[in-house]
Amino acid sequence: MAGTDRRQKVIADGPVVILVNPQLGENIGASARAMANFGLHELRLVDPRDGWPNDVARANAAKADHIIDGVEVFDSLEGALADLNFVYATTARQREMLKPVRGPREAALTLRERHGRGEKTGIMFGRERWGLESVEVALADEIVTFPVNPAFASLNIGQAVLLMSYEWMGTVDVDLPINEPASLPARKEDLFGLFEHLESSLDKDNYFRPPHKRATMVENLRNIFQKAELSQQEIHALRGVVATLDGRKTRPRKDRNSE
Repeated sequence: MAGTDRRQKVIADGPVVILVNPQLGENIGASARAMANFGLHELRLVDPRDGWPNDVARANAAKADHIIDGVEVFDSLEGALADLNFVYATTARQREMLKPVRGPREAALTLRERHGRGEKTGIMFGRERWGLESVEVALADEIVTFPVNPAFASLNIGQAVLLMSYEWMGTVDVDLPINEPASLPARKEDLFGLFEHLESSLDKDNYFRPPHKRATMVENLRNIFQKAELSQQEIHALRGVVATLDGRKTRPRKDRNSE
């Protein structure tokens, strides 16, 4: 989806993303793009199959150059995790080890809490074909897994990074890139003017029938517009509609057969 604004401040914060033995540059680039979308910035690669730098990864990062340029490459997973205080391992496979298993939202909240205490945290992701080895998962503090279809649980690396990055961003209040235009509700006197205009027009067309139910019908109409919290501009638009409908009967109708 388009919408990148280079004038906006780049959000760069949060846990380190560690890709273990990634095989495809496309997935490294997709991961970098996902991180940039949701405010993560530090990407580490452990023994990337095709080496580093990787032009395919840069091309697929969709101009997340600040992440690609800052990539650190490690020969071992232990080296990539050495300076971290707390690490999650992502996996969809049952592991015979006593580790807490969290969902992505709970994991993101834990990461946010630890980050707020000054801890350096990380999330590690495995290979495209078979994910993380058990010996690698053993180096993590906890496991995070996604609520996916059990019959089709495997996620692309870029997708997995996107999901965790999204949950990370969701743990704080961030302004949406598209904001609702500021609009104060109309003044009551303007709303009452609309009521009077509309009801007068409906009276002319004998809308309120039978007459003894007029008060209830008027009350229902007014409640509809009260709930709408109309703006000044919307009041003007509606009064224009009523005025147009009032005048319709005095205007000659075009005969379609004569056109």
